[in-house]
Amino acid sequence: MGTGKFTGLCQPLGYPMPVPKQQRSDQLPTEAPEDMVLPSAAHTLEALWLGWLQPFVFLSSDDSGDDDEEPAAPADNSDLYHTLKTLSLKLDDLSTCNDLIAKHGAALQRSLNELDSLKIPSESGEKLKVVNERATLFRITSNAMINACKDFLELAEIHSRKWQRALNYEQEQRVHLEETIEQLAKQHNSLERAFCNTPGGPASSSKSFSEGSFLTSKGENSEEDEDTEYFDAMEDSTSFITVITEAKEDRKPEGEPGTTSVDWTSADNVLDGASFMPKDSCKVKRRVRIPDKPNYSLNLWSIMKNCIGRELSRIPMPVNFNEPLSMLQRLTEDLEYHHLLDKAVNCTSSVEQMCLVAAFSVSSYSTTVHRIAKPFNPMLGETFELDRLEDMGLRSLCEQVSHHPPSAAHHVFSKHGWSLWQEITIASKFRGKYISIMPLGAIHLEFQASGNHYVWRKSTSTVHNIIVGKLWIDQSGDIEIVNHKTKDRCQLKFVPYSYFSKEAARKVTGVVSDSQGKAHYVLSGSWDEQMECSKIVHSSPSSDGKQKTVYQTLPAKLLWRKYPLPENAENMYYFSELALTLNEQEEGVAPTDSRLRPDQRLMERGRWDEANTEKQRLEEKQRLNRRRRLESCTAGCGGEEEKESDGYSPLWFEKRLDPLTGEMACIYKGGYWEAKEKKDWHMCPNIF
Repeated sequence: MGTGKFTGLCQPLGYPMPVPKQQRSDQLPTEAPEDMVLPSAAHTLEALWLGWLQPFVFLSSDDSGDDDEEPAAPADNSDLYHTLKTLSLKLDDLSTCNDLIAKHGAALQRSLNELDSLKIPSESGEKLKVVNERATLFRITSNAMINACKDFLELAEIHSRKWQRALNYEQEQRVHLEETIEQLAKQHNSLERAFCNTPGGPASSSKSFSEGSFLTSKGENSEEDEDTEYFDAMEDSTSFITVITEAKEDRKPEGEPGTTSVDWTSADNVLDGASFMPKDSCKVKRRVRIPDKPNYSLNLWSIMKNCIGRELSRIPMPVNFNEPLSMLQRLTEDLEYHHLLDKAVNCTSSVEQMCLVAAFSVSSYSTTVHRIAKPFNPMLGETFELDRLEDMGLRSLCEQVSHHPPSAAHHVFSKHGWSLWQEITIASKFRGKYISIMPLGAIHLEFQASGNHYVWRKSTSTVHNIIVGKLWIDQSGDIEIVNHKTKDRCQLKFVPYSYFSKEAARKVTGVVSDSQGKAHYVLSGSWDEQMECSKIVHSSPSSDGKQKTVYQTLPAKLLWRKYPLPENAENMYYFSELALTLNEQEEGVAPTDSRLRPDQRLMERGRWDEANTEKQRLEEKQRLNRRRRLESCTAGCGGEEEKESDGYSPLWFEKRLDPLTGEMACIYKGGYWEAKEKKDWHMCPNIF
């Protein structure tokens, strides 16, 4: 039965169905025992039935084919009837052949019986008996074949009508749903225009924060299906509302003597213009474009062909799914808005500094909005450096410290007075129509002058429309940023997108509070565009009986705004200006640097076929190296230790206990920049 399913699934994908002709002749019994059991019709026809029906199921449920192909109609009636008619004609032919076989077989049997009655030598009699038995087996097998064909036609007629009705119903429901959604979209646009034209209505949705319409949701599960998030439910679960106050009003709320809130005017010098800093004036001329992305069509079925009969860990995924950057380079992209941290160094107030740190943590997601392609999974021991002390004022080093699960360690030093380090492990879950990507690990940020040490974790990324439709990415979940010196906290919420919600897409909200739990700033914006903060001058419970807090705030200050994408970015994988320079070839880097990875370089140049071949070679080389480490570890250590590790140790990082999180993490141990200065890379492994 397993073989039947395999061959049936191969046929609709365009692969030749194996027909074991030799097996049929070889497996015929030489004798005809009375208890001989012939193959049942159900077992014989399972492969044929699956192979015949499967194309109709695929055509009715899959819309993810190439863009230049016309969508296939879900099981045309004429095609179905034509198939049944053809099968019926073939069955008639088989029945005719059966009659002829039975007629000639009976004549042959009579002739053999007549020969048997003649007086012939004993040796010839034995041979004649064998011929007689084989003729009987031939007749039995022919009858079984004809009976199986009859059963097949009956099954085809019964199930084809049932599936045709089901497919017609699904097609009608789909058309009805599309019409309903289109009607709802038109009504939504009409209501929106009517609201905007109403006296007192907002002039633009981008000003909704400053006009007191800022709402955030609380208690929503980030892993819930977005289709269940409805307008009313989200409105009922709001946790606070902000009301804008004129700047000239009293800064110190009544009834709160001795408040330690910082004067708003003193914060203007630090928070104002945080996102308007000029871009880095680079002394070294960097490239501003890469070769355009080739127009390669992606056929999922051709990829599935490689999955048949193979372990998933050994299946080389083509570069068609990738972008020409490694995960280490994507991790380095988080530093694009490093000027927020350079600005935060000058903050005298820890809560003001927290606002800029929160804006920096959100800005790292701005590069993902159009980047649905996955980065290259780094080879074990692969590194990536960003030596930009002159123009960016920082040095960054990443190393792939584990391959299963994929884990990368990162360390950044800035000459402006801050350091950042992290170890990120990627975990993912396939949830049917979307994939959840959960980066595990803590991010540390320390300012040397003040000693403020911030720790936070990344949110969950979700890639939607995996099976059908256009891919798009969303961020969801809560992020808590903690200053472990002052105990200040910032609660950020990434609101998941819902079609039925009135909230802006990709919305982020948050509150900055001190060690006593007193809220000082409200944050709002979107993770793909900008972040703002408003100073709180008064807070009170909501008067409508719901669990809300009403914050009275001063007008919002802009913290961060996304840089515009380069010209022709849509043909360059939607790379930002920084991303375009990350894979630029540089001299003096380690031989394990991502810039030297050959398959990634070939893909960037548009030679995808060669890149796929090279990628497969590198992955096989990595597996061979791991087997050698396992063999060496097995010979040199006990079995239990071998199960825990394959004997690999990172070159530039080492495992240490994080005293703040209580977790083991890879911390930079030094030596890389000294080796670069000496141009001594003898310790680096040969991974490419």
